[in-house]
Amino acid sequence: MGIYEDIVERIGDHKRVTRNETVLEQHSKGLAYHAPRKPDVVVFPNTAAEVSAVLAYANERNIPITPFGAGSSLEGHIIPVNGGITLNMTKMNNILEIRPDDFLAVVEPGVTRMQLNEALKKYGLFFPVDPGADATIGGMAATNASGTNSVKYGVMRDQVLGLEVVLADGTIVHTGGMALKSSAGYDLTGLFVGSEGTLGVFTRLIVRLQGIPEATNAMKASFVSLPMAAQTAVEIIKAGVAVGKIELVDEQTIEAVNRYKQTNYLAAPTLFIELSGSATSVKEGTEIVRQLCEEGQCVAFQTEDDSIARAALWEARHHAAFAIQAAYPKKALLSTDVCVPVSELAEAIRDTRQLVEEHGLTAAIFGHVGDGNYHTVLAFDPNDAEEVTRIEKIHEHIVRYALARGGTCTGEHGIGIGKRRFLYEEHGDSVMLMKGMKRLFDPNGILNPGKIFI
Repeated sequence: MGIYEDIVERIGDHKRVTRNETVLEQHSKGLAYHAPRKPDVVVFPNTAAEVSAVLAYANERNIPITPFGAGSSLEGHIIPVNGGITLNMTKMNNILEIRPDDFLAVVEPGVTRMQLNEALKKYGLFFPVDPGADATIGGMAATNASGTNSVKYGVMRDQVLGLEVVLADGTIVHTGGMALKSSAGYDLTGLFVGSEGTLGVFTRLIVRLQGIPEATNAMKASFVSLPMAAQTAVEIIKAGVAVGKIELVDEQTIEAVNRYKQTNYLAAPTLFIELSGSATSVKEGTEIVRQLCEEGQCVAFQTEDDSIARAALWEARHHAAFAIQAAYPKKALLSTDVCVPVSELAEAIRDTRQLVEEHGLTAAIFGHVGDGNYHTVLAFDPNDAEEVTRIEKIHEHIVRYALARGGTCTGEHGIGIGKRRFLYEEHGDSVMLMKGMKRLFDPNGILNPGKIFI
């Protein structure tokens, strides 16, 4: 028998095992530019026992396994570069338990962040990590995702208290627990979070929850220069106000959004700021932010506390990548991220903008100014060798600029395929330890091969 027949026998349901060409194509690529590769078969498990059976089978026969969530990754994590079996985890999408008094929930990996937050509303709670896409909790944990809320609540690794993980040989293990902290042994939960499906497959996650703030206020402040905007952001954080989000967008990106949305936002370096907390702290904090923006040569300041108006205010930030994609619908997208010390962010963004313009390309550049993480989204023709070369040079420059200033090659997208060589530049003396862990957990190398390591 072949892989398909063997897996059907173990799953016991041929409807959840497929070689349909359309389904294979859907599982051959992510959202970014990396070359697609179809799996040989796609499996939709319902239980940890089924995941265990598939992995044990694959491990015995050295068949590659690629976990798949919502398909929204940006560094090629979900591309089965060696074929084999793709495990689509979206049918394992049950919220198993919500413990509001313990501020935690137990979920299966296919639960999406929006699904979870909808279920949490009646408890006055929410799950704070927001990477933009409606990603699955399992996928977010696999890449240690973060997003606009990370300045206040931290990244995915800060939210995962425990895991149920299926190892390469089918063994099911449990890490962490329901306590908010522990000093018991090695932090295996932290090791698995961010491992990009190379050490095990998540089948259950215990995640930390937060209370929905009493009040929220959003502001948009435009400045005469990028350095003034960035420095003002630093002063706002120093002031100790209840910052929930603080984002920096350059003027060229605002112009791209104006063309895309037919809007007339002021084309200037812009801070998007959100305060959240008690009504009193938000009100007082808003006045402090206004004053600091004025001192930073702010040329326009807008504030909104109505939820619909807040969403409109954030529109320019949220549509930056879409603006580039819409302008070049037939081109591939490079969406890369790096993270630098906060004091280096303005100069890093300015350097990237200058580089992009020198190469005659259009880019959206925006940053999570609260933690020094910024993104560059570029459209290019993957069939144009000269343009591909230019894109690769820009990518290398952006990453090496960050590394030279004490930063990292990725703040939240992960390594995947696209950042593998930069991992060695950043962590050359400890990559051997990472590879040792990989061999320990996955001696036959079946789990998401071709990712993280060259």
